[in-house]
Amino acid sequence: MSAPLLTRFREFIHAEDLWSPGQEWLIAVSGGIDSVVLAHLCVQAGIPGKIAHANFQLRGAESDRDEEFVMSLAQRYNRVGHVSRFDTETYARQHKLSIQMAARELRYDWFRLVLGQPDPPPKTTRTPNPDGTWTVSISQTRTVRREGHQYVSAIATAHHLDDNIETLLMNLVKGTGATGLRAMLPKQNGIVRPLLFATREEIVAYAKTEGLLHVEDSSNANDKYTRNFFRHRVIPLIEERYPEARQNLAANLARFREVETLYREAVNRHLEDLLEQQGPGHWRVPVAKLERVDPLDTIFYELLNPFGFSPAQAGEAQALIHSTTGHSVASASHRVIRDRKFLLIVPVAPSNATHITIEEGATAADFPDGRLTLTLAPPDAPLPDIRGTTAPKGSAPRAAPEPVAHLDASKVQYPLLLRRWKPGDYFYPLGMPKKKKLARFLIDNKVSVADKEKVWILESAGRILWVVGRRIDDRVKVTPATREILKISVQNGDASTDR
Repeated sequence: MSAPLLTRFREFIHAEDLWSPGQEWLIAVSGGIDSVVLAHLCVQAGIPGKIAHANFQLRGAESDRDEEFVMSLAQRYNRVGHVSRFDTETYARQHKLSIQMAARELRYDWFRLVLGQPDPPPKTTRTPNPDGTWTVSISQTRTVRREGHQYVSAIATAHHLDDNIETLLMNLVKGTGATGLRAMLPKQNGIVRPLLFATREEIVAYAKTEGLLHVEDSSNANDKYTRNFFRHRVIPLIEERYPEARQNLAANLARFREVETLYREAVNRHLEDLLEQQGPGHWRVPVAKLERVDPLDTIFYELLNPFGFSPAQAGEAQALIHSTTGHSVASASHRVIRDRKFLLIVPVAPSNATHITIEEGATAADFPDGRLTLTLAPPDAPLPDIRGTTAPKGSAPRAAPEPVAHLDASKVQYPLLLRRWKPGDYFYPLGMPKKKKLARFLIDNKVSVADKEKVWILESAGRILWVVGRRIDDRVKVTPATREILKISVQNGDASTDR
């Protein structure tokens, strides 16, 4: 005979390190039997926490009934109760999602908002995870009673073993890798599932023994929802042929969890060897190393998955290994670009203004990749060695960044135009008597394909004054005849410090 559910509940929490003294949970309660049992077990185990209920406003009076039931449950347990209401149908329509997926997104968005987390949480390992923010609309929050503040360590949900078996089967049918095989984890991204050890049958028996009341969601009987279809039709059909199917699948879940751990360790070793960080959010991968990877399809997908690439997009990006410089494939947040001997992984450039006008007298100008600061100085102001009078005539353009430009103010006509460079642009690089195409200048200075997208130029009366952060035009350099110097500094661009 197995130990009482409360004993196993405590043991599971301890074994999986889900909670420790001084922490509290936000307990997600729908009003159904699973979440009611979870709330009761938390009270019996002495785990502090508020009770949270999401009202998706999909079932009219029934949804309002569930909300009132959960709030009364919070009062009975002397817990703070929170309710958030969502316009789920509008959200689903706007984001082109099924009602089921829309409700899931809204629910977990709210959870992360409570925890103050981004999605997915940033990692500090070499396995990258792009930064992102969650947006969620909450039209109403209602508090039953306030109590002393404690640290909310996690959101506790009532997922149980049968839920996890259903998740495994759904993942198999949809197509999955090692991560999908082990289904839900007891602790993951701020969510804890302390009932993942228990079957639905055990939960129902506990509720009956303890005399716990609950409410029934009429949609749970509707097989149009995928999980209900598996629960009511697929699994019972499998059990007709394999009566021990649930027990076997539960055992497989434990094994697949260990397999996924070994798989992740092997993948991470590959990623540590392949990924070279070039700056915040910027990575590169040597093509020669990729060509030696085996199995390439799997490793390449795992390489790009944290940057928002679907399996199909990762397959398209994999073709870049045998492509030429300049070709690229994009996800919603990042681009993979073939650049000589590397694949570059860079954030998608924001769709901000590409032309900024600077009027006479302006002292600063902001642009998507930084800020320009403009000041006037007398001709005897100390200048660094990059000024025009010291550059050897006919010398090649400098490769080093130049975060400050010193120009002869008399040769500058307002308004100035700050814009992204384009093919066909040319200028006279400092120290050179002949004009040069900007594209060739960037190639000569070994500017990567990704960095070319961040190159801006400052223009006056149709001619380039400065390739921002890189080189001024020889025609506006400071000379002994200069009477006033226009000093322009760039911050937070390719060169981020004034000098």
